[in-house]
Amino acid sequence: MDTIERPTIAKWGWLLWRLTRRLWLRATLISLLAVAAALISIAISPYLPSGLSAKIGADAVDHILNIIATSMLAVTTFSLSTMVAAYSAASTSVTPRATKLLIEDRTTLNVLATFVGSFLFSVVGIVTLSMNAYGEQGRVILFAVTILVILLIVVTLLRWIDYLIRLGRVGETTEEVEKAAVLAMKARVNLPNLGGVPWNDMKLLPDNAQPVFAHRIGYVQHVDIGAISARAGEFGARVYLGALPGTFADLNRPIAWVTGAKGDFDPAHVASAFTIANERSFDQDPRFGLCVLAEIASRALSPGLNDPGTAIDVIGRAVRVLSIWAGNSDEVPEPRFANVFVPPILVDELFEDLMAPISRDGAGIAEVQIRLQKAYGALACIGDKRYQTAALKYSKIALERAESTLTSTFDLKRVRAAAALVKTRSKKNGRAATR
Repeated sequence: MDTIERPTIAKWGWLLWRLTRRLWLRATLISLLAVAAALISIAISPYLPSGLSAKIGADAVDHILNIIATSMLAVTTFSLSTMVAAYSAASTSVTPRATKLLIEDRTTLNVLATFVGSFLFSVVGIVTLSMNAYGEQGRVILFAVTILVILLIVVTLLRWIDYLIRLGRVGETTEEVEKAAVLAMKARVNLPNLGGVPWNDMKLLPDNAQPVFAHRIGYVQHVDIGAISARAGEFGARVYLGALPGTFADLNRPIAWVTGAKGDFDPAHVASAFTIANERSFDQDPRFGLCVLAEIASRALSPGLNDPGTAIDVIGRAVRVLSIWAGNSDEVPEPRFANVFVPPILVDELFEDLMAPISRDGAGIAEVQIRLQKAYGALACIGDKRYQTAALKYSKIALERAESTLTSTFDLKRVRAAAALVKTRSKKNGRAATR
């Protein structure tokens, strides 16, 4: 699925795409291939020359299948226990919100699906052999397929060994969170406002607007804006979204408003385009990735872990992620859905999600504050006026927190010097932008 197009994917397509992340689905598909291979062996066997089985040693296929069944069951059990331990470690040392990315990781899903599928393939083969359904020629086909399965297992095992070394590590998990945040950010930059018309001032709402309420309490994970636009177009209506993906919806807060609807318009059709669940999702919600990165830094700065190095690493990642959003409002493409108005994501909100928690929890650590001020300096001269304003604002907030927490005069001087450099770089960038 193209990441850039994911924000406008239909609800059913998004749910189907989410379903592909489930382990049981992949294991089931591989298992069905195993059953298909067994049936194909039975169907093709009459067309093979007699005596071929003895020439290639296909009579030993039942012993090979027994070995695969025994070993794959043990390997799958070991892999699952290792994964559970890695998820537990990630939840403790990183954040529980990042564990979801590990669970849905493609490598993990493919490896376990291969192991489970290989096990079921061998079981199906053993049962079919015990029924004498293959015959001499059918064993040749089963033998050839078994060799291919063994090659697949070997490649998967080598890849799995390399992956397990890094599974659940703080750096590796943080890298996965950054990737998820970058993908969501790039998707929104390439399709701002989810393809709708920018609604920059949510206070400017028509008086006759009809509110639309959520059907359940939870977080908005996905909005099928294409379905909303199509339904509104049928009745000549305009829809104003009041809840973006990541918004917590309750039964009393409107998630949208409808104006100008003609005929028998049912607001429930608009509400059905919102997918609401108990947790936030990374896919359509760029801010969620930023919040999870901030959680990783905050947990690293807690007295229990006392790991400022991880917080400093997150600050560097924050500059990379936030720089993607810079300048995205310069060229706004023609909206795909002219009858749907979508509120924008503000730069100030991005800074609040990611930088403010680190500034608060790292107020008493000079190294973190200095690195934070350097990050503000880099963002201030990125060439976006909004970033310059936000960087100066949060640089001042971070300095105030440091001044109220740090007791060492030496540390305070270093932090103040770094904060002063933010203003200097911002002024230079401002002059350069006006030339």
